Amino acid sequence: MSSNSASRPPKRPTLTDVARASGVSVALASIVMRGAEGASEESRAKVKQVAANLGYRPDSRARSLRSTRSRTLGLALALGEPLHAELADALYAQADAHGFEIILGATGKHRDERRVLNTLIDAGVEAVIGVFPELPAAQLTQVSKQLPVISLLRKVKGLPSIITDEAAGIKQLVEHLVARGHTRLLHLDGGSAVAARQRRDAFVAAAASAKVQAQVLVAGADETTAFQALHDYLEQTPRTQCASAVLAFNDRAALGARQAIDLAALQVPAQISLTGYDDSEFSRLAHADLTSVRQDVTALAEAAIHAALNASGKSSIHAPQLVVRGSTGERRP
Repeated sequence: MSSNSASRPPKRPTLTDVARASGVSVALASIVMRGAEGASEESRAKVKQVAANLGYRPDSRARSLRSTRSRTLGLALALGEPLHAELADALYAQADAHGFEIILGATGKHRDERRVLNTLIDAGVEAVIGVFPELPAAQLTQVSKQLPVISLLRKVKGLPSIITDEAAGIKQLVEHLVARGHTRLLHLDGGSAVAARQRRDAFVAAAASAKVQAQVLVAGADETTAFQALHDYLEQTPRTQCASAVLAFNDRAALGARQAIDLAALQVPAQISLTGYDDSEFSRLAHADLTSVRQDVTALAEAAIHAALNASGKSSIHAPQLVVRGSTGERRP
């Protein structure tokens, strides 16, 4: 046997192979595999067993060519974001319940949002659900003329937008801290991340309503930028003038903030309280014990899938929930 033959991958079983091994016609095998009428229960059982033994799987690409519907949805999410991972899992479950598959397009340092969106369109999906924090709204609405585009976590005019009530979440955090005697609050801004502006504006408004001092610190949505921003703040600000509570943009930023707080030899929550946002798996770990705001991932996923599968897809806003843990406490003199 030649080296080329030895390295060649095994041939994928075909419907003809299934029919031959089952002792039935290709037409009957096709009826069984499509779940159509016209085959006896005995034939169905036999053909399905043979198909399983051979490892046969219908070619989804061939099916899509024979149908006007691909029954696939595109999903654009960022790599490295815990909330996005939870959303993806929930969206997969919802899509499966409706008989749809999801093609995932991951955005990251080397794959921008426009490239991912184009890739999903080229894959022949029926609709795209995505978190697009930076792609201009005009480009998204232009794409929506070709196929439905559902904006997740960001409100985009003219598109079905499935979002969390960010103002309500931040208000709950501020009220929680104020009730514990905190009068000097610091918000680590999320930069260009999705919902960053909404959370920043909500923080300023909630603090003003509560009549407490508020400061917004330019940071970012990840551990490194949050660490550096808070580290510099704690080094440059006299201890008596430092905020007694820090509201990080999200749980990842809170992790970086916690490292800066530890480096400054401050105790959480005895000397400084700390909150996150998203209530990701990290916040629930015992060593983090982070007070955070839980987004209703299941409701967001259900609404996004519903909007994607219905011509009159509608926007929706979902209520968040404050989850209090050990990273926040009473302000001490």
